[in-house]
Amino acid sequence: MLGLTFDRAEKKNAITDGMYEALAEHLERAQGDPDVRVVLIRSRGDAFTAGNDMASFARQSAGPVEASGPSNATRFIRTIAGFEKPIVAGVRGRAVGIGLTMLLHCDLVIIARDAKLSAPFVNLALVPEAASSRLLVARIGHVRAFSMFAGGEVVDGDTAAQWGLANRAIASEEVDAESLAAARLLATRPRQSLMATKRLMRDHTAISEQIALEMSEFSTRLASPEAREAFQAFAERRPPDFAKV
Repeated sequence: MLGLTFDRAEKKNAITDGMYEALAEHLERAQGDPDVRVVLIRSRGDAFTAGNDMASFARQSAGPVEASGPSNATRFIRTIAGFEKPIVAGVRGRAVGIGLTMLLHCDLVIIARDAKLSAPFVNLALVPEAASSRLLVARIGHVRAFSMFAGGEVVDGDTAAQWGLANRAIASEEVDAESLAAARLLATRPRQSLMATKRLMRDHTAISEQIALEMSEFSTRLASPEAREAFQAFAERRPPDFAKV
C-alpha cells in the first residue's frame, strides 16, 4: 500500500507546485509497482487541503497555465484520473477546490461528519478542473453541482455521504483508522480483478477529453482581468469588484 499524506498543516495543506510534482511522481511509480495494490490519501492537521496554493495562482495569472508545457498540477490531475489501482481517501476538515475534485477519482472516500467540501472556482474567476464539470454533475446533479461551482456552496460530510460523494461520514477522530482499514481490505482483494473492475466503471476517454477542455478554458480564465482582480482582492483581504473588469 502507498500512503500519501498532505503535511503542510500550517498552511491548511494548500498544495504547492512541488507538492503536485511529488504527488504525480508517487502515483506514476505506484502504477508500475506490483507491490502497490492500493493508494491511501490522508492529511495531517485540521484540513484535508485548502486547495491550490493562492500564491501560485497569483503568479500564474500573469500568463497561460501551460505556456511552457503542462504544469505539475495538470500532471497530477491527469495521473490520478488515469490511475488504474484503487484509491482510498480519508477526509477531515476543509477540502477546497482540488481537495474536492480529486475525490471524484477516488474509489472509496471516508469523510468526517464535520468536514467541509467546496469548489468555489467561479469565486476566483476560474472554471472547474479534474473533469469535475462532468463527474460532479453525474454524481450529484446539475443544480447541486452548479451551486457548488458558481455559488461556492459548502457541503458538510453528512451531506457529502448522502449525495454520494463519500461512502460514509463518521466522527473526525475515526477517519484515519477507518480509511486505513478500508485500504488494507482492498489490498487483500485480487489485484487484476480490482483494476479491471475500476477500468470498466470509468470512461477514461471521456474523462481525458473533459480534462483537456477544462484545462484550455482554465488557462484562459487564469490569465484574465477577472482572475487578476480576484487574486489581488484576496491578497488585499477585500471583496473582488468584477464590475470594473
